[in-house]
Amino acid sequence: MSNLYVQSLHVHPVKSVGGTAPDAMAMDPWGPADDRRWAVVDPTGTVITQRQQARLALASSRPLAGGRIALSAPGMPDLVVEVPEPGPLEPVVLFGKKVDTVVASAAAAEWFTSYLGVPARLVHLDDPAVRRPVDPDYALPGETVSLADGYPVLLVTTASLEALNALIAEGDHPEEGPLPMSRFRPNVVVDGPLEAWAEDGWRRIAIGGAVFRGVRECGRCIVTTTDQATAERGREPLQTLARHRRIGKSLAFGRLLVPVVPGTVRVGDEVRVLD
Repeated sequence: MSNLYVQSLHVHPVKSVGGTAPDAMAMDPWGPADDRRWAVVDPTGTVITQRQQARLALASSRPLAGGRIALSAPGMPDLVVEVPEPGPLEPVVLFGKKVDTVVASAAAAEWFTSYLGVPARLVHLDDPAVRRPVDPDYALPGETVSLADGYPVLLVTTASLEALNALIAEGDHPEEGPLPMSRFRPNVVVDGPLEAWAEDGWRRIAIGGAVFRGVRECGRCIVTTTDQATAERGREPLQTLARHRRIGKSLAFGRLLVPVVPGTVRVGDEVRVLD
């Protein structure tokens, strides 16, 4: 398989908040550098995502030097958040499991509380190399992940999005399509001559200086029904995925990867399917 290439790259520093599309991205063993190293939590320490607060889609986060981030959102002043100083670890709950983090500044808590209209704090994953293991049912020993949903990297292809949009157009709610790629919040978007859903079978791929292990399909949730530009929710793509892309218990779109050889990937890099 040849002539496949990286169409775009995406990093989301704060979980469930908008991010940026860099020209190059360093891949660490736990995922893209700066990706999902921060999360918003409620007073109980449970991570807040777009599942509970669709308005997070309208906020954006941008990585800065030294791990800092810049936040912006409608009606809010821009805010630069420093990496917290080493200190007491704060366990937070992400999908029912505890993850040790460090609490960010009071200013960050005030910013998200004001924006969301509910009490909230911002936390930082200080050491992704040790804090959170990948699902042991699919992981190799020692593999870890950031605050992403479960795996370090999400790859999608333009061919599969085109096929999904064609199915939506033929379904009960064609007015909701076509959907943009932003609905799926990927890290790596692959373009080129490719059959739809071909990525389902990718077990090992190379991009730029990095090599990845294909783990499993990505099961999609209500976040994909959220317009990332308006925070309004619809019924697609979940209705169409339920009809056409049910794999086990998952409504599948995209391929989850684990970096096995860290390195840098760039827009335009060739994507080589090794196995």
